[in-house]
Amino acid sequence: MLNLFFPKKTTVIVGLEIGTAKVAAVVGEVTDGGGVNVIGIGQCPSRGVRKGEVVNAEHAAEDVRNAIVEAEKSADVEIASVYLGVTGGHLTSLNTHGVFTSVSLDHEISQQDVNEVLANAKVFNRPSENYVLHSVRQHFTVNGQAGIVDPIGMLGENLEVDMHVIHGVTTRLQNHMRVVAGLNLEVEQTVFSGLCSALALLDNEQKHIGALVVDIGAGTTEYVIYAEGVIKHTGVIAVGGDHVTNDLSYGLRMAPARAALLMREHGAATLDGVADQTLTLTSENGFPDRRVDLHDLRRIMVARLEETFQLIDSEIGELGFHDQLRAGVCLCGGGARIRGIEKLAGNVFGLPATLGRANAVGGLRSASDDPELATAVGLVKYGAMRQKGNQSTGLVGKIKGFAGSLGLF
Repeated sequence: MLNLFFPKKTTVIVGLEIGTAKVAAVVGEVTDGGGVNVIGIGQCPSRGVRKGEVVNAEHAAEDVRNAIVEAEKSADVEIASVYLGVTGGHLTSLNTHGVFTSVSLDHEISQQDVNEVLANAKVFNRPSENYVLHSVRQHFTVNGQAGIVDPIGMLGENLEVDMHVIHGVTTRLQNHMRVVAGLNLEVEQTVFSGLCSALALLDNEQKHIGALVVDIGAGTTEYVIYAEGVIKHTGVIAVGGDHVTNDLSYGLRMAPARAALLMREHGAATLDGVADQTLTLTSENGFPDRRVDLHDLRRIMVARLEETFQLIDSEIGELGFHDQLRAGVCLCGGGARIRGIEKLAGNVFGLPATLGRANAVGGLRSASDDPELATAVGLVKYGAMRQKGNQSTGLVGKIKGFAGSLGLF
């Protein structure tokens, strides 16, 4: 008699971020109600990544392996697949528009019509070496009636769709995948890290009234604008916390490691209360002790952080999104730990700014409280939404590899 063994379908989802400063793996379990409980976390300092992109595959693979092993021990599970976060200055985005017209005045819109108008929206000029990472549906318009979420079954000969597209250099996206695949792990899908951070931090109300999420990493800063319940704009700046450290290293004439330590212990994004204060630095190499003006330290930090925020603010202003951000600014990433960063962001953007906290996530408290885990937690939530979409409607297929076309956000 043939005995067939069918493994039990797992509800465990793993989010993996291969960042510039750290590799983070978060293990989540989908609850019966569709929520997510974080049951394990693994982290490891990152050595093979620069500005969010893999530059040394061997070091990156070793760091990913260590983070995965720690996550497996923490969650008491064996990890076979991951949702992978990606970023980098090569990623770019734009909003596109698709149109479908029927010859019949009383035409009933079908799924085929929706597929055709979506396909039309995906036709745009892009470099031949670039791949579309995400095609995110925003809203449909039927015969001039805008803001429609699902047009199937409606009558109308003119169907239009607005779509947000994120694309990047294919080979640079594949470098992350090759690192993971080399460890015998399957990549369920790769997802723009900024989208994951926004998914982790924002609730439905914030998405509707409008919010800006800024993820300040070590090598890059990602930002995402939500309004009217959909993604309006995304972007990446190849500047992060490491650039602040480098500025301090040059400006204060010290080793980057010492500058990083000073930034963690005494740094802030404000000049309040630092007049005439100095720090005495003991020498480790027999040189005389030296004194550092605390005002100089923070002035250098403020200049770099302010410039980063101003670059984002300028783009938001050009696109006309300022008036749509009634929920203000949510900050996350390692840079969000800098003292006074909310005040500086609020001053630059002219909006209330807060330190983001993962919402609708249970389990380990550190996962929701740690701003550096926002991307990995968001990847788990993303995976849970994909799983729910596959089970409920069948309209959103599970896409392997490193690309996806989705309308889940």
